[in-house]
Amino acid sequence: MQKVTYAIIALTFYKVNLFLTSLTQAPHMHPSFLCFFTFSFIHISTALASEEPTQPRFNPQPGDTLVSASIADASTLIPMLAGDSPSHSISSFLYLPLLEYDRNLNMKNKLSTAWHISDDNLSIRFELRKDISWSDGQAFSSADCAFTLKLIQDPYTQSPYRSDYEKITSFETPDPYTFIVHYKEPYSPALSSWASLAILPKHIFLHEKIMKTSLGRHPKATLGPYFLKKWRAQQQITLQANPHYFDGNIWLSNRIVRVIPDQATQFLELSAGHLDMMGITPHQQDFIVPRRPKLQEDYQIFKSLGFNYTYMGFNLTHPLFKDKKVRQAITYAINRKEIVQGVLLGQGKVIATPYKPGTYWVNQQLKPRSYQPELAKKLLAEAGWKDHDHDGFLDKDGQDFSFTILTNNGNKPRSDTATIIQYRLKKIGIHVKIRLVEWSAFIANFINKRKFEAVILGWSMSPEPDQFSIWHSSQMDERQFNFLSYQNKVVDEALTQATKTFDLKERKQWYDLMQKEIYQDAPMVFLYAPYSLTLIHKRIQGIDSEAAAGISYQSEFWHSNNIQP
Repeated sequence: MQKVTYAIIALTFYKVNLFLTSLTQAPHMHPSFLCFFTFSFIHISTALASEEPTQPRFNPQPGDTLVSASIADASTLIPMLAGDSPSHSISSFLYLPLLEYDRNLNMKNKLSTAWHISDDNLSIRFELRKDISWSDGQAFSSADCAFTLKLIQDPYTQSPYRSDYEKITSFETPDPYTFIVHYKEPYSPALSSWASLAILPKHIFLHEKIMKTSLGRHPKATLGPYFLKKWRAQQQITLQANPHYFDGNIWLSNRIVRVIPDQATQFLELSAGHLDMMGITPHQQDFIVPRRPKLQEDYQIFKSLGFNYTYMGFNLTHPLFKDKKVRQAITYAINRKEIVQGVLLGQGKVIATPYKPGTYWVNQQLKPRSYQPELAKKLLAEAGWKDHDHDGFLDKDGQDFSFTILTNNGNKPRSDTATIIQYRLKKIGIHVKIRLVEWSAFIANFINKRKFEAVILGWSMSPEPDQFSIWHSSQMDERQFNFLSYQNKVVDEALTQATKTFDLKERKQWYDLMQKEIYQDAPMVFLYAPYSLTLIHKRIQGIDSEAAAGISYQSEFWHSNNIQP
């Protein structure tokens, strides 16, 4: 068992910011609850709770309110249904998983006290905490774990995360504090998936239809560090501290997330002292904050390259984008360095693959396609797109090459990016329109229903390399994450085989192959990985700026220096 234990361990120097950018910057799609994480060097076969401080070193007092902003409202507070960042950010304060990751991305217990992996790597046994109750007084137990697993495996539950649990064949609950799951074959992301699945209360959800229940907006029993106090749709969500939280004292009495669908308006609110935290744009960092002495006095800025990236994706069922030469041509026609410099003011990196630049899983043989408009024209001509009528735009069989880029309203970097793409594609004879849509409608009416031609969006990822839910052809149903409708048998096989081995080198070979195929197919234009720029009021203390897990690590234990004993 031990040799396999260490084989499934991945690199700990990665950094990830799970929720902070979700709350304060543009929403991203989330391919997992906390996405997938990698393991650190721990003994998994008999792992006990890690020893790390969760409380401040002095004696703060409860009180104060932290006010942040989100471009979009949450869509649901049921974690297994939430595919967007705002929903994840809020629900993570209400419901919790069995496992979590510490500041260095080491696996540790959350609702469990220990876990054990069988020698054949086909079973995981969780020992559960005995001191936890739901907010209505009902004891947390293994029945809740079993119910949650059955719920996410149920085909009726339209969860984009169901594939993470499809290899589980059975489970056992020998007593209220023991939960055992059995897999049909070794599955390398298995343990990390239990740091993703937030457990739901069986006694509350048992007789509810998960896709129709009001519990997504009105939870009746939770066990996280905060309760939902009030939700004013499209205005704000207020969370209240849980005075009986099992994992430590919660010092900030309230958290308010205001829905402000425009970053410029958010910045005005911050400048007026009405926000304590927000993600800022490079322009705001370089040109506005330095001219505002009060902002410099009251706020501190945090900068990091996170595990998120921005892309332009094609609807591969649309006739315009079925030819990969066309998709490759569009990639060559976009000057991505120009976008990074012009939109991000250099605060980002051009990327070629769906992994964080500089990390282990990147296929180093693949380089971002350079800006080559003449090559783009050549590829388009080979695909039959030429300016036959000499009107300045390409046409084929009497149809002009024209499409609409869809992105969410209030996100200036994305709209600016779309404008630059529009300009560059016009140079090679492609007519591009831009449409901005409010986030909730964007997801519900266009992404989920596949009613788009091209989109500019972002993925918030994690260090764990498994991206089955995004790229595998089985994940194309409504609400699933392969909404570009990408299909490639080689990619499917690589994604499947990579989860069957615990050997890091072998996994990387499979993921290198996956990246190579995606690179050639060009189902999306990988645009850039932006730096996260976050302003937080200096009165908010307890921020671990050096944590590998990102500055939002254990943000539930932040406190305020405004409160006096």
